[in-house]
Amino acid sequence: MKYCLLLAGFFICSVSDAAMNTNGDSAFNYEGGRFEKNGYVLHFTSNAADFSAAVKKRMVDAFFTVYPKLVKDFNKDAAKEVRFKIDTAYHGVAATGGGNVVYDPAWFAKNPGDIDVVTHEVMHIVQAYGRSVGPWWITEGIADYIRFKYGVDNDGGRWKLPEYTDRQKYSDGYRVTARFLAWIEAKAKRGTVKALNTALRDHSYTAESWKQITGRSLDELWSAYSKDPVL
Repeated sequence: MKYCLLLAGFFICSVSDAAMNTNGDSAFNYEGGRFEKNGYVLHFTSNAADFSAAVKKRMVDAFFTVYPKLVKDFNKDAAKEVRFKIDTAYHGVAATGGGNVVYDPAWFAKNPGDIDVVTHEVMHIVQAYGRSVGPWWITEGIADYIRFKYGVDNDGGRWKLPEYTDRQKYSDGYRVTARFLAWIEAKAKRGTVKALNTALRDHSYTAESWKQITGRSLDELWSAYSKDPVL
């Protein structure tokens, strides 16, 4: 909402914490708790009195930079209204359920540059697998692959995919699986991540999905990757 006062013959206006206008022309009021742009709404709450205003700003900006792209590319039916909570009672990094993400303020106090935690977590909202038939490591591997591809400042968070070692397994999840997926996209079959994401969400995923999508089984793909893991 916009408020204006007539002072000395001029209208002086300010914008409430409803955030941006529909065209996204004006700046957010980052002190607020509700942000809206182009049909997406983010609610941001915190019970950490000393949570960094600069980190909050970057988290809000990351959401509106990344989330609409992920919805467009991976699930057009994903939630348009999302809630972030900075919660001193939560101890971890972040956790997502439905359209809600809870973050540990202690993590950001120690790692203020790790803004792409947002990218990983909002991909879980887009995934929306429900009672998935797929293993956890694919879910987390896809989310870290998305961080790798869509992240706004992975370098600032000192985050990168690991180099391959023979101690790794495709089922390690997170960054190890993400790097494997990146290799598949680059060297085996482009579009694999989107196809897996769709199969997991509509509960059609089976162990045979890898061969149906890429022409090779999961074990065959990993064997080829382990012999030439260069991205």
